[in-house]
Amino acid sequence: MNRKMSGKQLRSLAWLTVIIVIGVGAWFSRGIWLPRLKANAGMEENAREVSPPVEEPRVLKLSPRARANLGLESKPATLQTYWRTIQIPGVVVDRPGVTDRGITSPIEGVVRQVHAFEGDIVEPGQSLFTLRLVSESLQKAQSELYKAIRETEIVRKEVARISDLVDSGVIPGKRLVELNQEIRRQAALIDASRQDLLSRGLLPAQIGQIEAGSFLDTIEVKAPDVAEPTSELASIDVEEANEPPGFSFFEVQELKVELGQQVQAGEALAVLANHNALYVKGYAFRKEASNLARAAENEWPVEVEFTEDLASDWPELTGKFHVRHLANTTDPNSRTFDFFIPLANQSRVYEKTNRTFVVWRFRPGQRVRIHIPVEELGNVFVLPAAAVVHEGPEAFVFQQNGDLFNRISVHVVHQDRTSVVIANEEDITPGMWLAQGSAASLNRVLKAQAASGMRADVHVHADGTTHAAH
Repeated sequence: MNRKMSGKQLRSLAWLTVIIVIGVGAWFSRGIWLPRLKANAGMEENAREVSPPVEEPRVLKLSPRARANLGLESKPATLQTYWRTIQIPGVVVDRPGVTDRGITSPIEGVVRQVHAFEGDIVEPGQSLFTLRLVSESLQKAQSELYKAIRETEIVRKEVARISDLVDSGVIPGKRLVELNQEIRRQAALIDASRQDLLSRGLLPAQIGQIEAGSFLDTIEVKAPDVAEPTSELASIDVEEANEPPGFSFFEVQELKVELGQQVQAGEALAVLANHNALYVKGYAFRKEASNLARAAENEWPVEVEFTEDLASDWPELTGKFHVRHLANTTDPNSRTFDFFIPLANQSRVYEKTNRTFVVWRFRPGQRVRIHIPVEELGNVFVLPAAAVVHEGPEAFVFQQNGDLFNRISVHVVHQDRTSVVIANEEDITPGMWLAQGSAASLNRVLKAQAASGMRADVHVHADGTTHAAH
């Protein structure tokens, strides 16, 4: 008996038909998908293989042009002694009693003429100001001197006239004694008047004019003598540029008066300066006092770094600097104390509009860095700071061999802003040529060459063959 099929049986029949069609199609198209399946299986198998470890790059290659672009220079390593230092800030200052010289008015007067202006060079004895005298005391001193001179002449003539009469008994001898006493009184008055005028700044020649009856109505204020250099500065060998006059001149640093101004005796007229002898003043904290004291007592050389100085414009400083003394007081605000280092300046002169001017290398107010020695490190290698590159705890330098640079791990004993001290270990030997800078750039190039997949110490020939550098 035929029975009618249910819906569930129809769906099962349909799925069976689809599966049979797909299986037949896959069988007939096996030439297409089977090779691809095998290739994918091979790639997965290769991916499962363990990759060999990557060797750390150590050698890079630079052409001469690349080295020139980096400004790279190599020098043989040498063992030496290095002083570990501490850095202290400082400033160039005037040297009290040596650098500046105040000019004051010797008398009361009015500024009639100014002969030297700010920036001018004046030599000892050169006129600075002309003052018109308005001092009654000076006029009186001139009159007393002149009067005493004339009185002395009159008395001497009287003595000469009556000497014979006294001898003959016509005039008693008492009269001659009185006249001689008057001569001595006038001589004392003359000496006192001369000293008074000399103390007011008058020269002996001017006093001679007053004695002759030519009273002064004006006075010249002149530049004083220049102090001789101290032995401390003589010990610092400093070459001069363009044969500067050194200690033989003053520079007008500041004018204190104007034309027509009335000044009193002792009032400041100008400030002269000679910056040949200066100080470097450092500012140290209490914890640095012992190191500074040892440097001063043992006369250890101190390095002074002039931060605002262009050394290429001046001769080289060949002398050594030493700490002269330490201040025994502490600034209550900064809690620092001062110490002083003598500094011999350099200068050059030039002419302009018939006047002479001077240019100093070091100027008061110029900032410096002072390096105080504290510890001696012997038998070490010293390189510029740029010659070492750091990667975490590791430090490296680069040894040059022709176009090749080999990176070497080193032990850094000490490092500051300018230098690196390397221990004397087996990786570096005396005479080994080491790059003196651009270590960070060399390290980047090394990593870039390693990332390219080609070793820097391998040559590739035209035929495709390769071999290590020889």
